[in-house]
Amino acid sequence: MKIVVIGGSGLIGTNVVNRLRAWGHEVIAASPASGVNTITREGLAEALSRAHVVVDVANSPSFEDKAVLEFFETSGRNLLAAEAAAGVGHHLALSVVGTGRNPDSGYLRAKLAQENLIKASGISYTILQATQFFEFVNAIVQSGADGDVFRLSPALFQPIAADDVAAVLADLAVGAPLNRTVEVAGPEPIPMDAIARQYLAAKGDKRHVVADIRARYFGAELNDKSLRPIGQPRLGQTRFADWLSAPPARA
Repeated sequence: MKIVVIGGSGLIGTNVVNRLRAWGHEVIAASPASGVNTITREGLAEALSRAHVVVDVANSPSFEDKAVLEFFETSGRNLLAAEAAAGVGHHLALSVVGTGRNPDSGYLRAKLAQENLIKASGISYTILQATQFFEFVNAIVQSGADGDVFRLSPALFQPIAADDVAAVLADLAVGAPLNRTVEVAGPEPIPMDAIARQYLAAKGDKRHVVADIRARYFGAELNDKSLRPIGQPRLGQTRFADWLSAPPARA
């Protein structure tokens, strides 16, 4: 089976590509670096020729509200049009848990727009919404920097290892399209300020973390339901403490 992974050179994409190739599939790791650009459409038709499945894990180079919306809308339209022309049978996209519950976040609004394009495309699809990656915890911590302290929400969230997300994506890629949204999350909920303390302690960083219910997560004020899955999500196996202690050292 030919599978094209859009964003195939990134953190998740590389992992998914390696898994699918190990299972014997013909896999194209598509990205601007390989000559495939979903914004300009360069190389897109050629990459999708004879493709059975497209896995879209591409991310915007900018998280600024206007830029990120333009990226996901333009990329989504171009990619879905090329898939329709090529007769692709399954569009699998990676999104974020909580896209419809956090309208103050420009990034999550953009991901919701991407999801809506997929649902309206007429192409059989699966959308996998994932919680925040462990690999993104450093950026979350730094987003709360306020002088010598970090101000972060005490709201619960349920982060997950990128490797666990990639495993679920690879599994979904070789299955039939579900034509619905499924969720994947880490094995345990934890307050955002608490995970920041764990992370800084593991790095030997003695700066203080302040729990602030008004602290915003990339524009959104959080509660315990904002970033957590609903229903019965798939669960990753890796716990944050184990991820922190595992070699190589995490950035």
